[in-house]
Formats: sequence, structure tokens, C-alpha cells
Amino acid sequence: MTAMRPSNDQDSVQRDLVIGVDVGGTTVKAALIGSDGLEHGHSEWPTPRHLGPDAVIATTIRAIVELRAQVPEDARLRAVGLVVPGVVDAQHGIAVYAANLGWRELPLRQIVAEAVGLPVVLDHDVRAAGLAELEFGAGKGLQEVLFVALGTGVAAAVIIKGQAYAGATGRAGELGHLPVFPEGEWCACGQRGCTETYASAAALSRRYLAASGSSEVPAEDVISRASAGDPLAHRIFSDAVTALARALVHYVLLLDPQVILIGGGMAASGEALLQPLTREVQASLAWRPAPTISIGKFGGDAGRRGAGLLAWHALKKSRL
Repeated sequence: MTAMRPSNDQDSVQRDLVIGVDVGGTTVKAALIGSDGLEHGHSEWPTPRHLGPDAVIATTIRAIVELRAQVPEDARLRAVGLVVPGVVDAQHGIAVYAANLGWRELPLRQIVAEAVGLPVVLDHDVRAAGLAELEFGAGKGLQEVLFVALGTGVAAAVIIKGQAYAGATGRAGELGHLPVFPEGEWCACGQRGCTETYASAAALSRRYLAASGSSEVPAEDVISRASAGDPLAHRIFSDAVTALARALVHYVLLLDPQVILIGGGMAASGEALLQPLTREVQASLAWRPAPTISIGKFGGDAGRRGAGLLAWHALKKSRL
């Protein structure tokens, strides 16, 4: 666990706070968040998915309990916003399917609420991250935005008319499972040539390891090696850029966003990712300009901030 430390966002503590929790495949991130979206402290825990689904639930609850103990005496904790990957039934508080965490039809909202004694709102991690960027980050003031999270997988938050769009079944934004190489590698979803199979951080590491036979290399190192002239890393990274660019071009042609924001762990690569991606997208849009592609403000912390915002939204609507 990384010990909670005060945020630099604001020195004073507001009267009311919520806890935002982002359960990821690698890390469980939690933060105390005010109604203005600012953090007042945070903690991180490794996600023990190797120990099974119950261990991940236990760690999530532990993160909330320990962060709650850090609430100042002059503040009041109101609720918990909890976001998870996969397919989420937000209305009923069900984690329908999360392959990386081993969850199926899990009544997670009820489990966590009963364990911590606080109202809980449950939703999708990437949509929550997109919400954080829309309200307080790089998408503030915009109406038509695509937020793309590049991490263990690839997913997107579709923002239309200033609102996160979930779709008819809650599955909108599965950009990672858009097939971009028809005869490409098989994806874990059962399709071939999915964006995620080439452009995720996990794919970069996996494909470089398979081609080089060396020890595992993090995605950011593959990207930096590509920039330094490593021919194998350059090929793997070029495949990733092409895959992601093709997926983005389809989205641009269909929904015409004002901006595309990149978040997740791979966003830390900055211009090393943005420059070739922007060139590839623009080259594929022969008759129209590409929208601006930029890095989100909150990087890998957008999920927990968005989780807190979801809790505040629910409180303001008297849903909790």
C-alpha cells in the first residue's frame, strides 16, 4: 500500500467529502474528494487479482476503510463512488463482467455498502475518467469528446452533448474491441485483430517479449526504445499506433468529436505517443482535418476522481 498523503490541490478541507475508488487490474486507487473535484488525500493498493475475485473485493473495502479513518475531524464523509472495468449495470449496482478481475453478475454496490456502512454508487471506470476530464480536466467546456484510456486494455468514454453516453446495453465505448486488422492476432474476446490486441500497454509488452525472447519490458520502455531507434520496438510500436489510429478514424468519421483525449498509464509517454498517432490519424482522413489529440489532465488518476464526481452527482440528485 502507498500511504495516504495530503494533496497539493488545496490546503483547506471542506466540510463534506466523498471517497472515490477506481478498481483497476493493477492498482486500486482511492481518494478523498470534495464537491469541487479536488483531492484531499489518496492511497493506492496493488490489486491482488492473482488471489481471486474475493481478494480484490476485500482490498477494495480495506482501501475505503483505511481512507475513511483519515477524514479530518471537521469534515463529514458522505458517500463512496466506486468504478470498475468491464460491463457494469450502474442502475442495479452490478459488476456484470470483468474478465481481468474474475467478476460475473456480482452485486458489488450492495457488498461494499454493507461492509463500509456508507451509500455507494457504482459505475464504469473509463466513463468516470472521461467525466473527470470533462468537468475539471482537459475537456472542460467541450461538448463532443472521446476519452481513450490506454492501459492494461483499451476502452473509451463517449461524450455527446456534454454527457457520457453508455449506449443501449451499457457497452458503448468498447474501442478496444473494434477489429482493425481483419486477419490479425486473436483477441481474448474471440475476435481477430482488435485494437486492444495491438495498442494496449499489455499488448506492447506481450508482443515485444514474444518477438525478442527477452525478459518482460513495460510498455513505456517499448515506446522509449522505439524512439531511440530499436528496430523491433519500432515495429511493435508502429503496429500499436496504426491499430489505434484506425480505430480513432472510424470514430471521427462517425461522430466528429471536438477533441480526443488520451488517458491511462500510456498517457505518460506524452509526445512520443501523440506525434506519430496524430500523423497517422491525419494521413487517414484525406478530406477533412483531424480533431485535436492531446493528453488528459489527470492521467492514470482520472478514474478515482471521476468516481468521486459520480458520488457527488448522486448526492446532489438525492439518489444516495
